[in-house]
Amino acid sequence: MSPSSPSSLPRPPGFEQAAQRLRDLVRRLPPQPPSFVAARLLDRVLLPRLDEHQRRDLAARVVEVEVVELGLRVRLRLGERGFQTASDRQEPALRIRAQAAALWRLVRGEDDADRLFFERALVMQGDTEYGLILKNTLDAIGPLWR
Repeated sequence: MSPSSPSSLPRPPGFEQAAQRLRDLVRRLPPQPPSFVAARLLDRVLLPRLDEHQRRDLAARVVEVEVVELGLRVRLRLGERGFQTASDRQEPALRIRAQAAALWRLVRGEDDADRLFFERALVMQGDTEYGLILKNTLDAIGPLWR
């Protein structure tokens, strides 16, 4: 028996309308609460794996990640004591947009950032050099989550 994809499962009446209302609500929320949670998570799973050189290369630049279908945005920067939330007033050096499934596959090492990028499942905008540094660093340390 093959597993069903989430899109092929039957949905109860009113599901799409409820999901749209939830997305609309999430889009209006400030990015600080989810950014704080993401920063704490990255402090545990990513920060210990970064060497001094990698930390220096990634430091002090704002990265914004948007989970497209949820309208969820996190804004982070790497500081001296770990990952920190970044305010909306700080212009991101890099914006990353993707569906949740693509981000999850990337974090688990089940998909390659280059492939997702060329298939337009992952969109990166901003400082190209910084984006390559981030991508190469993540490639070098391997999957963040198994």
